[in-house]
Amino acid sequence: MLVLGIDPGTAITGYGLVKDTRDGLQVVDYGVILTPKDLPLHQRLFQLHTELTKIILLHHPDAGAVEKLFFQRNVTTAMSVGHARGVVFLAMAQACMPVAEYTPMQVKEAVAGYGGAEKRQIQEMVRVLLGLDDIPKPDDAADALAVAICHLHSYRLDQYIAGMGDQ
Repeated sequence: MLVLGIDPGTAITGYGLVKDTRDGLQVVDYGVILTPKDLPLHQRLFQLHTELTKIILLHHPDAGAVEKLFFQRNVTTAMSVGHARGVVFLAMAQACMPVAEYTPMQVKEAVAGYGGAEKRQIQEMVRVLLGLDDIPKPDDAADALAVAICHLHSYRLDQYIAGMGDQ
């Protein structure tokens, strides 16, 4: 199974593609989609959609996983992330991909085993779980990989539980 994890944002959207193989988790691709701050919002969102659609068409992921909006004190930032999430959901829906959402705490728990883990701990666990030499950069890409890992762990657990009913 190949999962596209997304850490949404209007200025920077992180993406990470992780495949579950017999030998463990494997990175397929990761990076960020950047939109220029001087562009109007509608053009930034269009650019995000266009770039994300290219990534989906290139890799054909089986599922998508998106970090849920964590409401911050800055309402403008929260609204901006909400716009980006809408575009992400649209691109995934157009590709007929099933999509799951995870809170930051769920992602931390799935990757580090502790919902209160710090960002550096999560990044290090992403590096270890994916067998990378270095922590993925920038942070948004590492966060997106963590979301993909979270989904794969959740999917495995769901499959295991579903299989228990067959016994």
